[in-house]
Amino acid sequence: MEIRARYFIVGLFVLAVIAASVGFVYWLYNAGGLGHRAVYQVRFTGSVSGLSPGSEVTFNGVKVGEVTAVDISVDAPADVIVTIGVDANTPVRADTVVGMAFQGLTGTPAVSLTGGSPSAPSPSGAPPLLVADSAALKDLTQSARDALNQLSAILTENAEPLGDAIANIDTFSEALARNTDNLDAIVEGLVRLTGGGAARGENITYDLTAPVAFPADLQIPPRQLTVPSPSAVVVLNTQRIVVEQPDGALIPVFPEVRWADSVPLLVQARVIQGLENAGFTQVGTDFSAVSGDLKLVIDVRAFQLRTDPSPMAEVAFMAKVVDGVGRVVDARLFAASAAAAADDDPAVAAAALDRAFLTAATETIVWAIETMTAAAATDP
Repeated sequence: MEIRARYFIVGLFVLAVIAASVGFVYWLYNAGGLGHRAVYQVRFTGSVSGLSPGSEVTFNGVKVGEVTAVDISVDAPADVIVTIGVDANTPVRADTVVGMAFQGLTGTPAVSLTGGSPSAPSPSGAPPLLVADSAALKDLTQSARDALNQLSAILTENAEPLGDAIANIDTFSEALARNTDNLDAIVEGLVRLTGGGAARGENITYDLTAPVAFPADLQIPPRQLTVPSPSAVVVLNTQRIVVEQPDGALIPVFPEVRWADSVPLLVQARVIQGLENAGFTQVGTDFSAVSGDLKLVIDVRAFQLRTDPSPMAEVAFMAKVVDGVGRVVDARLFAASAAAAADDDPAVAAAALDRAFLTAATETIVWAIETMTAAAATDP
């Protein structure tokens, strides 16, 4: 009885293995994707680089089968015959477009089946033959070569304009390098105007001193005078302290230091204030309500700290007294200098420039008043 029981258990085990094998085969041929296949042959004319048995076959982007064989046509060496097996329910028609698809630019190639009319017949032949779209078979390597050739042709045809563009970029870069300090100031101003940027300390601001000491016998003429905004070269039309290098270049220094206004406007304001301190009150700017009989036109020629051979502040004005019809009554250049103990201390530099300005501005005001007095004496 024991022997029969063991045989019975072994028999049950064998039956279980057979049942499992049948179930696995059923799953493999149905749910596993190895069910009934329809076999087609696809004729490609040209290269099918990368295509091999096992490559995917897609229909409208959905995987429906695999490549089972890739052979060169004996009768037409330019053709490649690819055998594919697809799901029998795939609606392949005679007008289905066949090509090659790639996963990414250089991915694995696959046979691509696209569309087809529902009323079109199934492809004929045993096995049925599909003809691939030759326009879709262009090799990616060849496409890259063509693209590079086209790019080379474009570069060759436009070599001169490209050279000019590169030269212009180089010139622009040099200009940016020369004006880095000015650009920093512009960007900083824009950031502050828009309320952006990280919080920074306030700039140190310096002012110029208006002249107050004049000759006791200075006569005030019965004239009205306007002082237009002085002119200056761009590098001096700034709020920055400017230093003249040994090679003559003017460089803004001390990024956190500013004059109370741009140099020309500050000179205008302090000259007008000095005229008023001298007792000449009938004076105003060209934007004020004062309509002057005469104009004091000032051109700022120098307003910088020179470092060679020793630190020295230099200020120079070209002043002209002009009558109501634009005639120059008189003109004179006023220049002054003041020694500075150092050229790396903004307070010392600003103080030296203020002393030089005070000397030049005082001489300018005295000369302007005397010139107007002499002109008034000759009037009929």
